[in-house]
Parts: sequence; C-alpha cells; structure tokens
Amino acid sequence: MTTLDYLTKLTSIPSPTGYTKAIMDYLVEELIHLGYNPKRTAKDGVLVSLDGHNQKEHRLVTAHLDTLGAMVRAIKPDGRLKIALVGGFNYNAIEGENCTVHLAQNGKEISGTILLHQTSVHVYRDSGKLERNQDNMEVRLDEKVTSADETSALGIRVGDFISFDPRTQVTTSGFVKSRHLDDKVSAAILLNLLKNYAKENTLLPYTTHFYFSSFEEVGHGANSSLPKEVVEYLAVDMGAIGDDQATDEYSVSICVKDASGPYHFGLRQHLVQLAEKQQIPYQLDIYPYYGSDASAAMTAGAEVRHALLGAGIESSHAYERTHLDSIQATEQLIDIYLNSPLSQ
Repeated sequence: MTTLDYLTKLTSIPSPTGYTKAIMDYLVEELIHLGYNPKRTAKDGVLVSLDGHNQKEHRLVTAHLDTLGAMVRAIKPDGRLKIALVGGFNYNAIEGENCTVHLAQNGKEISGTILLHQTSVHVYRDSGKLERNQDNMEVRLDEKVTSADETSALGIRVGDFISFDPRTQVTTSGFVKSRHLDDKVSAAILLNLLKNYAKENTLLPYTTHFYFSSFEEVGHGANSSLPKEVVEYLAVDMGAIGDDQATDEYSVSICVKDASGPYHFGLRQHLVQLAEKQQIPYQLDIYPYYGSDASAAMTAGAEVRHALLGAGIESSHAYERTHLDSIQATEQLIDIYLNSPLSQ
C-alpha cells in the first residue's frame, strides 16, 4: 500500500461525523496487520503509541477521519427527504451530488441525489435565483416512493445518516480530486508513515502517539485522551486555498493562525527550519474561518506546544482537489519532524 492507495481506500468508506464505526474498524484492522496495538477511545477515536528513545517527553500527531455529511431531518409528503447538515458547508456545495442514506433501523443503504426542490427550469422560472436552504433542498430517493408512508416503509427514519459520493479520481497530471480530502489525505499520510516505521523498525527519538479522531468537523475531535507526557501536538489537516491565501496545491502549508488564534511560534519556526534545511516546498498561511483538532485541544486545556500543517486543498468543503506534490511535501515534513529534536 502507498499513501495514494490508503487515500483511495479511505475515501471509499463513508464516515460522516457520528457515523465513523466502519472506517475506524478498517483503521484498527490495518494497524493490527502492520503489527501495532491500537487503542480505541470512548468517542471512537483511535490512538497508536510508538515507544521512542525518550519516553519522558512525548509527541502527538493527529488526523481526522470524520467527514462532512447530513442526516434525515424529515420525510416530506411526496416521499422525499429534508436534510440537516453535519459539519460546516454550504448547500450549494452538495447540490446535484449522489448520496447514500444509511438506515439505522435495518442496516440497509438507499441511494439518492441531493437536489433543489425547484430544480426544473422548465417548471420553475426562478430556479437559478433561489437561495439554497434547509426548506428547499431535498434528497430524491432511487426508490418507487411518492408519499411519506411509502418512504417510511423502507425503514428510513429521522436521524439516519447521509453520506456523499466521494467521486475520487487521480489524473495523469498528478491531481487528486475527491470529496473528503479533508482530512483523509492526512490520515493516509500518517498510515503510510506508520507502515514504513513498522517495516523499517524505526525508533523515533521521542515516544509518539498517532491519534485518528472522529469528531473534528464538529469541533471536539482529538481534545481528550491525550497522554499526560505529551509536550508537542501536531495537527495534520488541510491547507485552505483562496483569495489572499499563500497555500497552493504543490507544497505543504504551515498554518500560523486560524480562527482560534496563533499557533505556537517556536514549534512553527521549528517546522519552517526543517522544511528549509531539507528543501521541502512550503507556505506559511492564515486560515480565517478554520479550527483544527489542535485548536480544540488547546480550548480543552491541553498544556502543549501546538502546530498545524497539511496539504493544500482547493475548494475545501466542496468537491476538493490537491496534487501529489503537496501530499509528498507534507509527508516528508512530518517524517523529518518526528525524527527531529523537540522545538524550543
């Protein structure tokens, strides 16, 4: 398996926040296959600990496997579904997307498409001008249903999770297009590093914990279950691309500040110095409407130096894209960091 193989596998497993058991089961199975002894936390995170040369001061590195998604809000009189969003994104970002409804009652899956109720331009004159919101966005089920009773008879209930078709593609020019690159790119990178460390019997300089979280998209992912010896916390998550952003799709993005405030200056500079010494392409950036697992940990009172880096992701929280160059740069910097002395 390569990083790209792991990424393709992870994006194929639906995992909207709150519905992550299947992907965490896969993760645990793969980690055991690699020779590790993963621990599941009470809220379905997965923690893998690697004993290092120094066992008094620890590092922790995180990525999250929960994604954006939705839940059934109501069954409409015509049998279609109203939805409630899971995670922070706009309705227009999912309009026209194929989806799957995961039935809690019987475990079945039903396919559908997310549409504006007034989609047909042949019927609704103002279709293109309407605001997309909870009242007019719906799931058209791929079942012969025309009433609420018929939909209910399928086993669909309020609170059933809805996942979006990832549509993962890798182009010949090295671009990776998919939903949920946030944050399955990072998780794939950490998995590949763990695979390499197991294969090479790597002894890291410090005991290091790899934490795969499952509630990041709603703000409280890896903010608990932190070993008390941890002094450095590195969140690996997407770099945001847009106007006034330095982040691109070809380098690793090191975040200096997000909506939660500045990251630890000393640890940030340590990452910069490592990137420059190893000639790894990087960008420093500020993400104005963003928070990471490291942000959540700090809010919860973690006494650590915290930092955030990741691959540059275009069109975040929509149909996303990055490049293999950015993934490689991110993996290289994490690897070098985990094999370096602590920051000052």
